[in-house]
Amino acid sequence: MMISRRNFMAVAGAAAAAAALTACGGSSSSTSTASSAAASSSAASAAGSEAAGKIVKVALTCDTGTIDDESFNQACWSAVSAYMGDDCQYYIPEADASDEDRETMIRQAVNDGAEVIVCVGYLYGASLAWAAEQYPDVKFIAIDVTQGDIGTDSIPTNCYCITFKEEQAGYLAGYAITKDGKTKLGFLGGMAVPAVIRYGYGFVQGADAAAQELGQNIEVNYFYGGQFYGDANITSRMEGWYSNGTQVVFACGGGIYTSAVEAALKNNGYVIGVDVDQNYIGVNGVADGSYAYNPFITSAMKGLSAAVETALSDIEAGEWGEISGSNGNFGLEDGDYIGLPTDEDSWNFDTFTVEDYESLKEKIASGEITVDNSSDDATKPTVSEFTTVNYIQ
Repeated sequence: MMISRRNFMAVAGAAAAAAALTACGGSSSSTSTASSAAASSSAASAAGSEAAGKIVKVALTCDTGTIDDESFNQACWSAVSAYMGDDCQYYIPEADASDEDRETMIRQAVNDGAEVIVCVGYLYGASLAWAAEQYPDVKFIAIDVTQGDIGTDSIPTNCYCITFKEEQAGYLAGYAITKDGKTKLGFLGGMAVPAVIRYGYGFVQGADAAAQELGQNIEVNYFYGGQFYGDANITSRMEGWYSNGTQVVFACGGGIYTSAVEAALKNNGYVIGVDVDQNYIGVNGVADGSYAYNPFITSAMKGLSAAVETALSDIEAGEWGEISGSNGNFGLEDGDYIGLPTDEDSWNFDTFTVEDYESLKEKIASGEITVDNSSDDATKPTVSEFTTVNYIQ
C-alpha cells in the first residue's frame, strides 16, 4: 500500500537535524527524563480513535546506536520532532540491548503518554509482536521492519511497517562511482541486518554492471563491523584498506562512517554516505578546520524522514485504517523514494553526470534493470569476470 503523499525524498540537512535533537526530551532504556507522564490506559484510550485529530504525543524508540548518528536514527528523530514540536520523546537502548530491553522502552513510552510509537530498526520485530498485543490501541510505525521480522501470521492491525528497496540505492552508488573511474572500492557495513545487506549487495551489483560496460576490472573489499558506530579497531582496518589502494568506501551503518572518514582523510581517500545526504558533514568539517577536504563524493539515500512524517500526517487525517496492518515497501518504481543527492554542492563526481544518473534511475524504475533484493548474508550477489569481491569475516 502506498503512503498517501507520493514522490518524496528525504534529505536531512545539518541545521534541521541539529534542531531536532533539542526539540524534545530523550531517555535511555533505564532512565526516563520525560517532563510529564500519563497512565498507559489513558494513552491507549486517546490512541483508539480513528477519527481525524491531533496526535497528543509520539515516542521514537531506537534498536541500537545513538540519536545523533547523522544517519538512520537521527533522520527518523528529526521527522518526529519537527512534526510534533515538544510533544515527543526518544528512547535509546543500552549497548547490546535484548528484545526485553526493547519491550521495556516501549512500555516506558506508553507509560509516558505516547499514543503513537515509531520503532526504528529491524531488531524490533519480536518486540513488536509482543507490544502490538499488549497495547492494542497504541499505533506502531515500524521502520525497516517486515511481517517476517515480527514473526506473526500477518502484520498486526495496529502496526504499519515501512521498508525501502535499499538495493536500488546501493546499485546507484556502486554504478556511479565505478563509472566515475574508481576501481578499488570498499563496503563497510554496520550490523549484517537486512537493510544493510541490501545496500551492500546493491552496491556490488551496480559496480559490477558499470565495470562490464567499461570493460574495466574492479575490486571490492566487503566487511561488516558488527556495530553502528566507529571505533579504533574499525578505523585501523579502514586505514589498511586505504593505504593498500582502496579509493572510496561506502560506509553503511549509522555512526560507523566516522571510522571510514577518519581513515580516508589520512590517506587522501573518499567516502559514500548512507540514508541521508551526508555531504554537509564534509562541508562542516572543512569549515571548522577538522577536515583538510570534503571526503564525501555522494550518499545512497532513502526517504526516512518523509516516510515518518507522512505516516504521522495520515494518522491525523484519519487515514490510519488505510495503512495499518500493511507494509509499504518503496523503490524507484513507486517514485523518488531512494536515490543520490543531485544538489550542486552534493554532486562531487568527476565525470559521472546528473543526466547519466537520471537515465540510470529511469531504467531501474521501468524494470529494464532489475536489482537482486536478496538480504541473505550467506548468498552473495553474482558478479562478472570484471569484478573481484573480497568478503572479509
